[in-house]
Amino acid sequence: MADGDRIVIVGAGVAGLRAAERLREQKFDGEIVLIGDEARRPYHRPMISKALVMGTERPSDVGLSHYLPDLDVHWRLGARVTHLDTTERVVHLPGGESLWYDGLIAATGVYPRHLPGAPRHDPRVRILRTVEDSMAVRRCLNASKKPAVVIGAGLIGNEFAASMRHIGRDVTLIGHAKAPLHRFGDRVSSGIVEAHHEHRAKLAMRSEVRHWISTKDTVGLHLTNNQLLVASVVVLAIGSVPSVDWMRGSGLDISDGVLCDSKLFAEGASDVVIAGDIARWPNLRFDETPRRVEHWINAVESARHAADNLLMGHSSAIPFTPLPRAWSTLYDTRLQMCGMPSLAEDTVTLADGITGFIRDGRLVGISSWDKPRAMLDWMAELDRRLPAPDYVPEPEPAPVAEVPEVPVVEPSLAALAADVPAEFDSGFDHQAFEREFESEFANDIPTTAFPAQSLPAPPTTAFAAQPGAALPTMAIPMGR
Repeated sequence: MADGDRIVIVGAGVAGLRAAERLREQKFDGEIVLIGDEARRPYHRPMISKALVMGTERPSDVGLSHYLPDLDVHWRLGARVTHLDTTERVVHLPGGESLWYDGLIAATGVYPRHLPGAPRHDPRVRILRTVEDSMAVRRCLNASKKPAVVIGAGLIGNEFAASMRHIGRDVTLIGHAKAPLHRFGDRVSSGIVEAHHEHRAKLAMRSEVRHWISTKDTVGLHLTNNQLLVASVVVLAIGSVPSVDWMRGSGLDISDGVLCDSKLFAEGASDVVIAGDIARWPNLRFDETPRRVEHWINAVESARHAADNLLMGHSSAIPFTPLPRAWSTLYDTRLQMCGMPSLAEDTVTLADGITGFIRDGRLVGISSWDKPRAMLDWMAELDRRLPAPDYVPEPEPAPVAEVPEVPVVEPSLAALAADVPAEFDSGFDHQAFEREFESEFANDIPTTAFPAQSLPAPPTTAFAAQPGAALPTMAIPMGR
C-alpha cells in the first residue's frame, strides 16, 4: 500500500478500531474509511454481559472514547455493507452506494446463534451482542420480578448468570452439557459449579427447552427434564456464527468465517486481509489447519497484524502465530485460558487449579481457576514448548533480463532472514511485557495489545528452569 491509497475497514468493533490505529502508527497517510452497522463508536463489548446488564454502568461508560486517538478516520456508522466485489475492489452499501478501495480489512465479528423454536418475536427473548441488547434485557428485568433464564453454558451464559446473582436476581442457567464450560477441563467446570451453588444460581444441565409458553407478563419454558420455569427474560447464549453474509458471491471461502492463509490474507484476494472472530487461518504454532479464535485479545492482535501485512504486501508479510489467551471474572474469581484446549485429546493436572491439555503427548493448552499469578508462569512454559516457527520471507522474483540471461544465484537462508523488516524483529522488553500481561489479568479491560510475535521467555521458576522437564503423567480423559 502507498500513501494516497484508500483502505476500507468493514467492522467498527475493537478489531476495526485497532486496525485503523495500527495503520496510522505505521505512518499510512492515505484515506481510511471505517464502516460499522451500529450507530455507536467502538465500545468495550465484554461489559454487555457484566456491568451494563447489571445496571452498575451506563452505556456512555462502556465506550472506548478515552482510548480513541485522533486517527483521522472517516466514520460510516449505522451503515451495513451489503456486498463485496473483489474483482472491481468495491464494497456496496444500501441505496446503491458503492465505495472503492485499494486495500480492505474485514472485521465484522460474529452474531449470536439462533435457537430453533425460540419465539424471537417475544420482546422478552433476547440475545446479548450490543449495548441496545443489554438495555433491552434491563427493561425486561425492571418490568417483572420473575427470575431470569439464560440458555447456554458457555462464557457469556455463565457471565450473565453471575451478573444476575450480583444484583440479587434469581437466575437459572440451562445447558445441554454435563457441566458449565466443560471444555476447559474438570477443574474449571467444577469450580464454576461450586461458585454458582455458593451464590444460589440454579443450574439445569443436560437439559433443553421442550416447549415455550408466552403470556402477557412472562415467558414459560418446559424443559426436557420436566422442569417448568417462568421467567421475566430469557437470554439466548448458545454460541455464535460469523457475520460474513455480505461476502456472499465475492469468490471468498466463507464456509466458516473467511478462509485465510497464515498471513491473514483472504484466499483468492491479495488486497483483502481478515481480522478478529471471522478470520479462519492456520496458526503455525499448532499445525496447518485453518481455525477461528473468538477472543477479545485475538481480535486486537490479529487486527494490528493484518494492518501491518496489508501495508507491507503479501510477499513481505509474515505469518500470524499468536499464543491465544483469554480470561473472565465470575463471582470475583478469575478464569483464564491459554493455547488451544479444543485440540486436546487428554488433560493433565499441572498444579493446583491448573489444567494442561495434551495432544499427541504435547502440551497445547492450559486453563486455570483462580490462579492468575501461576498462570503467567505456565503461559511462558507453554510458549517455550510451542515456539512460533521461524519464517523466511518469500524471495522477490528475478527481473526479466533484456540481455542474454545470466544464471541467478539463489539467496542463502541467512540472507533471506536478514531481509525481515525491522518492525518484526523478535526482540522485546521482557519486563514491560510482564507488567502489561499482569495488568491485563488484573483488569477486565485489556490494555494496548502486545505485538503478535512478542512473547515472554520462560520465567525463572522452579519448573521453567528445567527445559527438559516432562509433564506430569496422570492423564485424565476429557470426556467429550
